[in-house]
Amino acid sequence: MRLYAIAAMALLMGAAPAPEPQWQRIFDGKTLDGWTPKITGRALGEDPLHMFIVQDGAIRVSHTNYKRFEGEFGHLFWKAPLGAYRIRFEYRLFGESLPGIKVWQATNSGLMFHAQPPETIRRDQDFPVSLEMQLLATPRPTEEPTANVCTPGTTVVYDGKRDPRHCILASGSPLPAGRWTKAELEVLPSGEVTHYIDGKAVLRYSGIELDPEDADAKPLIAAAGGALQLKRGYIALQSEGHPIEFRNIELQRLD
Repeated sequence: MRLYAIAAMALLMGAAPAPEPQWQRIFDGKTLDGWTPKITGRALGEDPLHMFIVQDGAIRVSHTNYKRFEGEFGHLFWKAPLGAYRIRFEYRLFGESLPGIKVWQATNSGLMFHAQPPETIRRDQDFPVSLEMQLLATPRPTEEPTANVCTPGTTVVYDGKRDPRHCILASGSPLPAGRWTKAELEVLPSGEVTHYIDGKAVLRYSGIELDPEDADAKPLIAAAGGALQLKRGYIALQSEGHPIEFRNIELQRLD
């Protein structure tokens, strides 16, 4: 009986679940080490007007040195490509948009993910081929919820079918500017993606693919031998002409 008990215990121990992957801070709260800007009209790494700065423990999209928006979309890339993972952070849209923005840019930013390598982005390209966890706040001309998905150069499967819309709205109510909000993005090895706001799931989709009709996606498809499925890529914090701060940025790798 003692041997049976030992064997049973060994089987139970062998079937124990693997430990949960550790969370890793990817922003130290003091510097932009590990992060590289790509601003429309400029070479990778150039940020002469300090669009991206660190202030009070947060990465801030600052427009202090910009008089008006003239097409300078900005993306701050983290150093390593990712496949399956969770990323969580806090964000706060605040202040006023730059003069010269289009209506849809008001109180608007985002987290880009599964993005093309930053060194492959054209100098005058506005957005990387990627997906965007869109971050919005009110007031703005149209009061959408936050954590929508937008698809520059990509497509996704939503509600059981491939959805051609550029942006798909999340559930939930619009949130006011000035409020620190907790956001989390989960990309599973299966390819299922979930957006969370303040711990609540607000959007799910899957089947990420490059869009063969998109001009910026076409060279990426050719480089992939014609494959459309998009399994990994880079993350980037976005600047669209409205100030935003990001803090407590943590990553949990799932692959």
